[in-house]
Amino acid sequence: MACAAVLAPAMLRGSVGAVCTQAALLRATPNALRHLTLTSIMKSRRKTDHLERTANVLRHEVVSAAKVCGAAPESPSVKRLRLLVADTDFTFKAGQWIDFFIPGVSVVGGFSICSSPRLLEQERIIELAVKHTNHPPALWIHNQCTLDSEVAVRVGGEFYFDPQPADASRNLVLIAGGVGINPLLSILRHSADLHRERANKGSGYEIGTIKLFYSAKNTSELLFKKNILDLVNEFPEKIACSLHVTKQTTQISAELKPYITEGRITEKEIRDHISKETLFYICGPPPMTDFFSKQLANSHVPKEHICFEKWW
Repeated sequence: MACAAVLAPAMLRGSVGAVCTQAALLRATPNALRHLTLTSIMKSRRKTDHLERTANVLRHEVVSAAKVCGAAPESPSVKRLRLLVADTDFTFKAGQWIDFFIPGVSVVGGFSICSSPRLLEQERIIELAVKHTNHPPALWIHNQCTLDSEVAVRVGGEFYFDPQPADASRNLVLIAGGVGINPLLSILRHSADLHRERANKGSGYEIGTIKLFYSAKNTSELLFKKNILDLVNEFPEKIACSLHVTKQTTQISAELKPYITEGRITEKEIRDHISKETLFYICGPPPMTDFFSKQLANSHVPKEHICFEKWW
């Protein structure tokens, strides 16, 4: 996955939680991790580096040790990584990313978390899905990372969905391109957890409907297909998806065919979901993100209802 950089407009406070309270996140950082952070910042000089692009973005001050506890291919070009983070001061909101510090690698990675905050709460695990590129952190993950490899992580980002129990119910439209699915999958999984919690307890935040639009070159590059369809089947009245492929050359499987559209996500498809109760989250290649954020603004969607993050 390419490094993420936040370019989000002002978002609703409370239900979408645009601003972290940094004072509550201050923690003493172990000397070794602080040295790793400062060394990496000093050595990260290229304009394309994650730390430079996100220098003005709010992030936690706590840097936590993490250990690789699982790794598997998610697609021909993407590797899924599971990290055990024992530090209970480490928390995140659905949609946020991490600074990814690797011993011996001077460049700091920036990767969106694709798991739900609930998985961290219950098992102290977070998941990433990283695309193979020549960026040193991605190369390390694909070529050198092994089980029990030790890294350090720090949460950042202003692109997230973190509703409180008393907040007004909202519908969500999630628009993803390529590995931009990562933060949106975290939001989708978190929304499912919120719905389960309300169904089981009869209290908590009441989530509205969720529609995921997700585009990739072909079905092999549509990440987390099974996870997405499992949620659609578990919550047929709450969650729906429209999967798009732009350069499909092989036959589409019978299981996927009902959900697949050949061609790009269209403006009309998105416009059909506009309402005053709907929040739009967009993450994909910059031209795609620019297009849909501008189209939504032109359709008079309030800017605080349009949340986006660009990645490279």
